[in-house]
Amino acid sequence: MRIVIADDAALFREGLAQVLATAGLDVVATVSDADGLLARVRADPPDAVVVDMRMPPTHRTEGLEAARRIRAEHPEVGVLVLSQYVEPHHALQLLEESARGVGYLLKDRVADGREVADALRRVAAGGTVVDTEVVAQLFGRRRTRNPLDELTEREHQVLALMAEGRTNSAISECLYLSPKTVEAHVRSIFARLDLSPSADDHRRVLAVLAFLRGNLPA
Repeated sequence: MRIVIADDAALFREGLAQVLATAGLDVVATVSDADGLLARVRADPPDAVVVDMRMPPTHRTEGLEAARRIRAEHPEVGVLVLSQYVEPHHALQLLEESARGVGYLLKDRVADGREVADALRRVAAGGTVVDTEVVAQLFGRRRTRNPLDELTEREHQVLALMAEGRTNSAISECLYLSPKTVEAHVRSIFARLDLSPSADDHRRVLAVLAFLRGNLPA
């Protein structure tokens, strides 16, 4: 799988490239800014990109903006945004505009090459990945009169794992439940959130968006 890395810190770029190479991924280019990333993707689209949230010149949201443009211009390219901080509103913004093939991880995860490589493989395949720390913080910000209050405690656990991008099989292993039990919980979540019958992958994304929206601070 071909990967492009965008980060203004040379040591971080090279370190991440080595980590991903060790995990079996092919890093075809590293760039230092958003313009360089966009030019590289347009010239030869990779399978996925890793982009820092904050890059030159202002170090605010240049990386996020580049990610959004890549998703608009090259929807087949998976996008994994890295952030130094837990910023749920940015994760939501990224997912709302293009909920397939996107991910949001904290830079701390880079120390675990397998986790980052797994996230890249999932977004390249059209999946969604949200950092566990973002999910945990959102659970600590639940508002009153939230539609998610209709869910049971177990359904909340299942939905939180769905928000991390985990499959039913992975959820089954995490919660020590049978696959059929997990499937039943997922169907119940769809019903309680009033998600009309459609492809399950589409409803999973909508359920995750409902989770993110419902847990942002008022």
